[in-house]
Amino acid sequence: MVRRARRMNRELATAFPDAHCELDFTTPLELAVATILSAQCTDERVNLTTPAVFARYPDARAYAEANRAELEEYIRPTGFYRNKTSSLIGLGQALLERHDGELPHTLTELVQLPGIGRKTANVILGNAFGVPGITVDTHFGRLVRRWGWTDEEDPVKVEHIVGALIERKEWTMLSHRVIFHGRRVCHSRKPACGACVLVKDCPSFGIGPTDPEAAAKLVKGPEREHLLELVGR
Repeated sequence: MVRRARRMNRELATAFPDAHCELDFTTPLELAVATILSAQCTDERVNLTTPAVFARYPDARAYAEANRAELEEYIRPTGFYRNKTSSLIGLGQALLERHDGELPHTLTELVQLPGIGRKTANVILGNAFGVPGITVDTHFGRLVRRWGWTDEEDPVKVEHIVGALIERKEWTMLSHRVIFHGRRVCHSRKPACGACVLVKDCPSFGIGPTDPEAAAKLVKGPEREHLLELVGR
């Protein structure tokens, strides 16, 4: 299992050499805010919303002292804006009270902050602080179960099981690669099996179209041409 999982990670590295966090940010706090806003919302929608948010609320104090109605209007396009507003105001207040307005660097401290669960904390650690972390979002959980790496549904259990299969230094990039693959090739309802670089190692090969031409039509994203070249299309 370890050999197969690491081989699949290497294949994904070839397929997605530029895999990265698709949320736009320049500071750890901006990433935290963007990740909170991304719940039940696409990264694209969040990235359209955050420039105005970041300009209006540049630091923890700005969120802590925000006018609730005004902040709600700024983030309304991301959905669930009332709950998210509560999380952002609470986050700002907690950072001021406990961390001098700065985002902490540890999982233990991050998950104690409003709006930040384990998944969000791993996103922040891996992408803002360079601390390896596995981000078990819906794509990641769906794919590792599809690949037979685990049959667990609980995100924390999935994180620990996958963490035992893959070298720690690879955790953050593995997360990006798996999420990229889930968004571009291994779709939930109709995966592009016949245009996938993981064909040899995937026990679920065949749940989507295996005909190369039909599968090629399902591949999405800016890497589409590169991905199809890798499978000889």
